[in-house]
Amino acid sequence: MVKKYTDNYRLDIAYATIFREIKPIEELLIHSVLDITSGDNLTKSNMVPGEHIVYGGGGTTNKKHHKFNIDYKTIGIGRVGARCGCVFEIKKNSWVTDNALLIQSFDERFSLNFLRHFLAFSNLGQFANNAMQPVISKTRIKNILIPLIPLEEQEELSKILDAIESNIKFKNIKYKKIISKIEIIDNWELLNTEIESQKHYLSQLKQSILQEAIQGKLTEDWRVNNPELISGSNSATALLKRIKVEKAQLIKDKNIKKEKPLPNIIKEDVHFQLPESWVWTRLGDICNNITSGSTPSKDSFLSNEIPYLKVYNIRNQEIDFKYKPQFIKQAVHESSLKRCILKPGDVVMNIVGPPLGKVAIIPEDYPEWNCNQAISIFRCINSSINQFIYQYLCAGLYLDYLHYKGMAGQDNISVTMCKELVIGLPPLSEQKEIVKKVKQLMVQCQQLEQEITKSEANAQMLMQAVLKEAFSNS
Repeated sequence: MVKKYTDNYRLDIAYATIFREIKPIEELLIHSVLDITSGDNLTKSNMVPGEHIVYGGGGTTNKKHHKFNIDYKTIGIGRVGARCGCVFEIKKNSWVTDNALLIQSFDERFSLNFLRHFLAFSNLGQFANNAMQPVISKTRIKNILIPLIPLEEQEELSKILDAIESNIKFKNIKYKKIISKIEIIDNWELLNTEIESQKHYLSQLKQSILQEAIQGKLTEDWRVNNPELISGSNSATALLKRIKVEKAQLIKDKNIKKEKPLPNIIKEDVHFQLPESWVWTRLGDICNNITSGSTPSKDSFLSNEIPYLKVYNIRNQEIDFKYKPQFIKQAVHESSLKRCILKPGDVVMNIVGPPLGKVAIIPEDYPEWNCNQAISIFRCINSSINQFIYQYLCAGLYLDYLHYKGMAGQDNISVTMCKELVIGLPPLSEQKEIVKKVKQLMVQCQQLEQEITKSEANAQMLMQAVLKEAFSNS
């Protein structure tokens, strides 16, 4: 890990380069150069809104007081808190609290701005105690040596450092070493911006693939070349009829409960043109009774019986049960949580967010699973449709048309809304072709993602190398 002074890589490198190579006339102990004191206590009850900036342990507090205790421009040092040791400029006519140290006066052979930069370079935070609330005292920094150089040189260096601090480009042949290193940082940041853009575009590409898939755009040529696989008994209409017959039989055999009919699909329910061989339907018509999970009592959890899913187990549109796995008792699974039983191949989706639209298919690891109430369960009457339902939900187009905004910033999709989701159903053969094409394209996306990740890692290694070289022996 390289040494770090500020939150500005350019400035850090400039500090390391300049102050490492500086040739002082002499070096003076900090307290022989600076008269340092603490600010004044200012409680919330005593603070009265006004026009004077209030400074604390982290610099400006974004608060203003009606009084000031400093009537001159100076330098502050964070004395207490998370930013203990930070160095900041204090404007004239401000209030400085006792969470900060401040410079009352200084040796006239020094420039105030030069002192500010050197103190920032000195990494004063390293001198804080190790308490829960870090604190710096005058005693702890007493051995710091401040280099004395000609005042003109101090002012010249300060101008250069001010420009770098403000990300202003400068040209000065004397400081070509700094300029060349800063150019590397600039190029590194451009590279990082490009990498972030690539990540964004890749994410958009994945969504575009899924959205084109569920609209039939990926299989236009396939339909032209395979008319016999999308017509007659192979058509989507015939498939839907078979599903309805099978569902009616399941209800008759009391394997699933009969539910009230879903609303007819009207013009306002559809949002894109379907291929002629496809048919509109609702998820509730092609699935068993869509439901959500439930949360058992605390004593229902056990170490190794029925896997119990939570939303955080759905990651990157698949089940990640290695992440915080939980299990419930078999007896609870089969009684009070019986309606939440999940089987391999079932499609699940989080219905409480944000974010919404986390989707997965239950893997074959266990014969049965269970889940909490933030997850909705989709089990198709014809299990061959599961993969297409999964891709439909992953595409997320339905989110554009649902009124799912909930209370207190929590989005919510009800089970009823899940049942009423409208889907364009392709013939079964075309579904299989769509699933195959999407998987092939996603493999290519994964390869692109690996290349981006590798570029990102190389960029970080480059940056660390530049910083290590800049800070070595500093």
